[in-house]
Amino acid sequence: MHVITTTQELTEVCDRFSSAPYVTVDTEFLRERTYWSQLCLVQIACPGEDDPADAVLIDPLAADIDLSPLFALMVNPDVTKVFHAARQDIEIFHHLAGQIPTPLVDTQVMAMVCGHGDQVGYETIVRRVVRAEIDKSSRFTDWSRRPLSDKQLRYALADVTHLRNVYETLEAEVASSGRAHWVAEEMAILTNPATYENDPDMMWMRVKARSNNPKLLAIIRSLAAWRELTAQDRDVPRSRVLKDDALIEIATAKPKSPQDFGKLRLAQRDVRKPEVTAEILAAVAEGIACTEARLPRVPQPPRRKEGSAAVADMLRVFLKARADQLKVASKLIASSADLDALAGEADPDVPLLKGWRREVFGEDALKICSGRIALAVGRSGIEVIELPGQSED
Repeated sequence: MHVITTTQELTEVCDRFSSAPYVTVDTEFLRERTYWSQLCLVQIACPGEDDPADAVLIDPLAADIDLSPLFALMVNPDVTKVFHAARQDIEIFHHLAGQIPTPLVDTQVMAMVCGHGDQVGYETIVRRVVRAEIDKSSRFTDWSRRPLSDKQLRYALADVTHLRNVYETLEAEVASSGRAHWVAEEMAILTNPATYENDPDMMWMRVKARSNNPKLLAIIRSLAAWRELTAQDRDVPRSRVLKDDALIEIATAKPKSPQDFGKLRLAQRDVRKPEVTAEILAAVAEGIACTEARLPRVPQPPRRKEGSAAVADMLRVFLKARADQLKVASKLIASSADLDALAGEADPDVPLLKGWRREVFGEDALKICSGRIALAVGRSGIEVIELPGQSED
């Protein structure tokens, strides 16, 4: 099975694929030992199943290849890029090329919109739509090793060849359902660069500090930002730089000199190297010097309205009924936290009150919370009843 290993071959393929209405794309990568995903293989196919050249494998690890032609194809406005569960693939392109594939569509989202379940896997949707089975025995391949076997390459290529039929089938389902704007709204989130950018100054919020003391949180913020930037620079997982429990220990101890590290129990050997110790001490000092105005604070949970728990339970019943009626996964419409916020807060900022979610559920959910409509058991299940004498205000 032929694998593209030169820039010339890649240019020829991308030039030919640039005249296609869409291409299906998938990647194989490793991330266990790195901060950034290591791209190991790219699979891409265009419409047509008779010509083997309509589906190709690209080796990004080859010595004589420049991926620029592929990156150009990924942003060609005339070619739709089709992925399944696209987020990690897009993150790779965003990191390597500084661009996000566009126009783009994710068949996992399309499948959810069309009622095929919540976050349906590729093998499942292929079995359901294409009536084909995928050999899963190569799933845990180390894709960085060379050479790859024909069996591994066939497994990788199947990720884009079956995807052509999946996409065309789901595209027709989306069109007939009138839910194309649902998919478009979800794609706007996927193609937003902010979705893939980690702000080092916000990484402290991922650390479970078990304390809301602003002065301690300021030190944790400085240490977490240093760890994030260091992990990116060294291209290693953030836990390889400093684990959370060691970060909290350092922030609590507030070391002021290298000698103070001898008293710490969890600090790793690597962080006791003189150059690393100096950076950590600088981060601790920066946190200690944080002004009152810049101290981080954990947002206090809003006070819930009296009786909001019962209202949230009613919203859950309504959500289940509406999801069944629409034949979509209820999680696609609203999360349990969203329902709790809607029931208990005066003006919650939640996804279910925006876009298509507000259209199909949010407006009626607001009416339930304000007592303008009620739920009742009818012949077809849960039904919405308009209450007399209720104004829209």
